[in-house]
Amino acid sequence: MKNILVIGGSRGIGAAIVASQLEHNNVINISRNAPEISSNNLTHYSCDVLEDELPDIESIDALVYCPGSINLKPIARLKIEDFKHDYDINVIGAVKAIQKYTPALKKGTNPNILLFSTVATHLGMPFHASIAAAKSAVEGLVKTLAAEFAPTIRVNAIAPTITNTDLASKLLRNDKMIENITERHPLKKYLEPTEVADMADFLISDKARSTSGQIFTIDCGIVSVKL
Repeated sequence: MKNILVIGGSRGIGAAIVASQLEHNNVINISRNAPEISSNNLTHYSCDVLEDELPDIESIDALVYCPGSINLKPIARLKIEDFKHDYDINVIGAVKAIQKYTPALKKGTNPNILLFSTVATHLGMPFHASIAAAKSAVEGLVKTLAAEFAPTIRVNAIAPTITNTDLASKLLRNDKMIENITERHPLKKYLEPTEVADMADFLISDKARSTSGQIFTIDCGIVSVKL
């Protein structure tokens, strides 16, 4: 069994990743709230990744950093504090975790890091200035750390389109909005957390041991297909 560290595994995509990993691996979750699921293979640390000291962990095979934000406003309504907040959650938190756990990862088996971006870094979307800027920094981090850590630690990211989580609930809050979101995607659907977890399962597994420095877009066709 591998040791999988998930930061932000109590909700949304993070919770789906925790659930998918528990059958075959030891999962360590770090988040402010405990996951709803329980298992003998799950260890939880209540911790705010930005404010608190992260717990010591001896050996890690995969680090998955899930915290994110959806802060959609016209640029005129975005404050500098909004940009700083999104950057802190998406980038600084990831950097803090990576710096803390690099020694533990180097003790792991085929160790790797998985971060999260967004389709908004690949497709210009109005009102996404703050989150697109922060997630673009995440993608830059993936590329440079994949080079810096090679050949020891792999680093990749997933860039999903809108996913049915609490974080996106304002975008899916009524039937009309759901219909509009669905129609914008060529596959006429949006994502469920389990679909993103399936991609995460692959990327942190030995099946992806030759893959590093990549951004995997799960977009229901919205970035790459025009009908």
